[in-house]
Amino acid sequence: MTFPSVRTGAPPAVAPPAVELQSVAKRYGSGETAVRALDGVSIAFPPGTWTAVMGPSGSGKSTLLHCAAGLDRVTEGRVVLAGRDITHASERVLTDLRRRALGFVFQNFNLVGALTAEQNVALPPRLAGVRVGRQQVRAALEDVGLGDRGRHRPRELSGGQQQRVAIARAMVTRPAVLFADEPTGALDSRSARTVLGLMRRMVDGAGQCVVMVTHDPVAAAAADAVVFLRDGRLVDRLAGASAREVADRLATLEG
Repeated sequence: MTFPSVRTGAPPAVAPPAVELQSVAKRYGSGETAVRALDGVSIAFPPGTWTAVMGPSGSGKSTLLHCAAGLDRVTEGRVVLAGRDITHASERVLTDLRRRALGFVFQNFNLVGALTAEQNVALPPRLAGVRVGRQQVRAALEDVGLGDRGRHRPRELSGGQQQRVAIARAMVTRPAVLFADEPTGALDSRSARTVLGLMRRMVDGAGQCVVMVTHDPVAAAAADAVVFLRDGRLVDRLAGASAREVADRLATLEG
C-alpha cells in the first residue's frame, strides 16, 4: 500500500524526498521461523514535513525507522536517503551519510554524565571527525532554549532539559533528516510540549524532515500526518488529525 507524500509549507515540486522507501521488506531469521517485520512498505518523506509512525506492538515501527536511517539492511526493496540509494551502500558510505545528513533522538537521552551540555552536543561530531565550533554548539543550545545551561551536567538538568540537549546534539550539524524514536516517552506533559514545539520549529523554520515513532496520540497529533502500521504493512494515514482521532484509529488496530 503506497501513501501520498506528506507535504506542508509547499516545498518545491522538484525537491526529491528526504527519505523514500520503495517496496521495502525486512525479514529476520529464515525458514519457518522467519519473522517478516516489514512487508512491502512504500512511502516518501519530503523535506519540510513531520510524520509520526504508529501501530500496535510488533507492527514494524522501529524496524521502519532503522531501515529508513540505514541502521538496518532491508531484505527486499530500495531505500533512498538524502538523494542517495543506500540499499547496498557500504558501511563507510552509510557512516558518512549519518555524519552529514542525519540526526537521531531517542527516548533515553543517552547523554554522558561526566560531560557538560556543551560537551555532550559537541561529542558525536567530534568522534566522527566533523569540525563543530564552540559558537555552533552554543547556537544549537540557544535554539532549544538552553543557552544558559551549557556548563551544566545532565544530573543538574531536568528530564525535559536533557532531551532538549539531546535534540541540540542531533541538530548541531543541521542534518536534512531527524529520526526520533519515542522522543517524549520519558517526559512529563509540559516537557513533552516543549520538545514537540522544538520539532515543529525545525520543520517549519528550517525545512527539515522529521520521522517520529511514537505510541502517544498527543505527540502524533503534533505532526503533519500520522501513518499506521500493522503486521509490517502500512494500513492507514491521517493528516491534521486530533489526538482523539489518532487514539481512536490506533485502538481499532490494536483491537
